Amino acid sequence: MKSEINTNFSRRNFLKTSVLASGGLLIGFNFLQSCKPEAKMPVDIANLNFNDFNAFIRISDEGYVTIFSPNPEIGQGVKTAMPMIIAEELDVEWDKVNVAQGKLDTKNFRRQVAGGSQSIRQGWNALRQTGATAKQMLINAAALKWNVDVVSCKASKGIITNANGDTFNYGDVVKEAALLEVPENVVLKEIKDYTIIGKNAINVDIDKIITGKSLFGIDYKAKNMVIASVLRPPAFGQKLVSFNAIEAKKITGVIDVITIGERVREFKNSGKRSWTFQISDSDKVVVIAKNTWAAIKGKKALSAEWKIDSKAESTAEHDRILTEILDTNKLNTRREDGNLNNAFKNADKVIERTYHSPFLPHNCMEPMNFYADVTSEKIHLVGPVQTPESAENVIADMFGFDKENIHVEMTRMGGGFGRRLYGDFVYEAAEISNAIKKPVKLLSTREDDMTTGVYRPAIKYRIAAALKDGKISGYHLKEAAINSNMYGIIPDFFPAGCIPNYKVSTGNYQSNITTGAWRAPYTNFLAFAEQSFFDELANELNIDTIQLRLNLLQNVKGTTDKRIQYSGQRMEDTIKLVREKAKWGKTKQGVYQGFSAYYSHNTHVAEIADIVLKDGYPIIKKVTVAVDCGIVVNPTGAKNQVEGGVLDGIGHAMYSDFSFENGKPKYKNFDKYRLIRMQETPKVEVHFVQNDNDPTGLGEPGLPPAGGAVANAINAALGKRLYRQPFVNQLKKESILS
Repeated sequence: MKSEINTNFSRRNFLKTSVLASGGLLIGFNFLQSCKPEAKMPVDIANLNFNDFNAFIRISDEGYVTIFSPNPEIGQGVKTAMPMIIAEELDVEWDKVNVAQGKLDTKNFRRQVAGGSQSIRQGWNALRQTGATAKQMLINAAALKWNVDVVSCKASKGIITNANGDTFNYGDVVKEAALLEVPENVVLKEIKDYTIIGKNAINVDIDKIITGKSLFGIDYKAKNMVIASVLRPPAFGQKLVSFNAIEAKKITGVIDVITIGERVREFKNSGKRSWTFQISDSDKVVVIAKNTWAAIKGKKALSAEWKIDSKAESTAEHDRILTEILDTNKLNTRREDGNLNNAFKNADKVIERTYHSPFLPHNCMEPMNFYADVTSEKIHLVGPVQTPESAENVIADMFGFDKENIHVEMTRMGGGFGRRLYGDFVYEAAEISNAIKKPVKLLSTREDDMTTGVYRPAIKYRIAAALKDGKISGYHLKEAAINSNMYGIIPDFFPAGCIPNYKVSTGNYQSNITTGAWRAPYTNFLAFAEQSFFDELANELNIDTIQLRLNLLQNVKGTTDKRIQYSGQRMEDTIKLVREKAKWGKTKQGVYQGFSAYYSHNTHVAEIADIVLKDGYPIIKKVTVAVDCGIVVNPTGAKNQVEGGVLDGIGHAMYSDFSFENGKPKYKNFDKYRLIRMQETPKVEVHFVQNDNDPTGLGEPGLPPAGGAVANAINAALGKRLYRQPFVNQLKKESILS
């Protein structure tokens, strides 16, 4: 529906006055066509006269339009989808728009963060407003030039027309429009009139990606830049005692070997510690070299002595501690409804199960890297980071710099999954540059990322349910986690509100192993535990497992409990759609199905996995997915996100394990660490619930239900309940897998 929205823009914020004005930004971007249908792209784009119309939009006199994408791109598609939203309201044809990555600009852009699947959700209204406001100002300028009433003018496909049939291209009036007052209110398009939103669009970077053009942080180069490779403690809980760099310095290309750590330690202990700060207290040894190969060889040639500074922990010890936390009820109550004690006391039967998950690394395909050039006058930072503003704030405090003198550029990321929320690699790069007085690019190896990173914490869930008169009368979810104060669970997700006597409790063990957000924080393992448990309850109650969820959801329809974050009706619609599309209960003989549904990151998702047995082994053939994410901005990108999330969820639930011995990670690379393989990936069929609700995120919500759907399908096929990830460990133990 058409709506009027207050712009809430000051002229200072709307007009583009920041560093984005640099014409040099245009060089290297893939310019396609002009907004003028007959125009052809000039050979020398540097000579085009572009006007910085606002923070997001640049329009040239010739009518060329560039839209800046403000948020970091980690493969979630926002560099395509966010400009699509602006272009829709600006009313230009999508194939005539050029997209460029915006820099960090806290004055003009909002929430330049890639995390929590929030970019589209948080930017939806502001992005539409930006495009609609620019369009209205262009129309106003055209009306002034024609000396006609503005209501007689309209714009479409980059062309403004008046009642007499006269036309102006946007480029014809852009200079005049940029000088006008910003309108207080603008009218947004009706959904039925969308020509870009809801239509398939290919990734705007696809040509560069498939042809290997410079695009990612690891590709970045600058004049006089050197390469740095960092030797960090080989085990958590260790600190550097001494090192010998004689052999390293003999390697051709090695320039110097230094230590860092003091400056970041000072910041860490200053009381200003940011949640994005994850870095050990130890000094690190840094090899400075002319090239990557020399830097890596130099690091391998180093010899160093380390001492145990704090407890060196092992996975077996963590397992015992987490079990002890659950057994002794050393927990904090997060939510409590009704009288749980009475529910369990009066129950016909009580069922209790415990679920186990390991630490997991992030395994981004592009290892951590960052460029820094720290001088006495300014700091220039370039690279792949999910939280550029937080990184800028930490750097400003670390070096005592005014943020006006810190310039942050974002590159595309070869994966993030939460790892690049933490800016340790940014701070290290800046400290190295400051120490050597040269521009430097810090480069990590796969082994660096896997052994000295930030991990998904190991967690145990214990769930108990009271059954009375064929219904679930009580429910108690307990969590014991490593560093759960950084992680935690969501007490107001399903089944909150569905069961009258309900309690959520959490406890944690503080470890020196760095942990943090991992794709779909909170829910990536919890969804498997809860959805497996509900499948088991359905079997106990002799009710169809999907029908059990639908029955429970009736209890939250029309609820006045404002704590409940999910929608009972939207979840029901999503479940019914996947039940229909997957032909639940109607598959041919030999196909076993498992169901799972979850709400996370503001999106409702339901999944059904189809499994067949081959020589007694379970083979995942297909996963059918239904998603309610509101309006789908880019169906192609949305489908890709859901498919990727499902495969990621299946792969880690089935195969991935990670452990520590005396604080030292067990695996260093993919030769031993198990990921899903090409031949193990099932077909993923995605269906979207059609509605006109504002869009929500898709980078993470497809992952949480995947493990539960597969586990429940395996139980249907083999009669084996899975309680520990990765599933292959339990299946091998029970001689189901070789």
